[in-house]
Amino acid sequence: MKDLAMYYWIAVAAIVLLVDLWAIVSVFRSDKSDATKALWALVILALPLVGLGIWGVAGPRGIKRGTGPTSDEHSKG
Repeated sequence: MKDLAMYYWIAVAAIVLLVDLWAIVSVFRSDKSDATKALWALVILALPLVGLGIWGVAGPRGIKRGTGPTSDEHSKG
């Protein structure tokens, strides 16, 4: 039973880590200033769950021009 609980928490931690990394990549792909990007990355790293929630509500989500899909097949145009 202890092994099962350990694997569960390892899976939860791995999922949180992957989502945090996705959020940080999204922050750095935004069109905000470098200082703003660094501050958001620090918040997400320092407070993995709470920072992710704050980013989800108030964080930068825009994508710089030229960093998105390049083919017509992938664009929504």
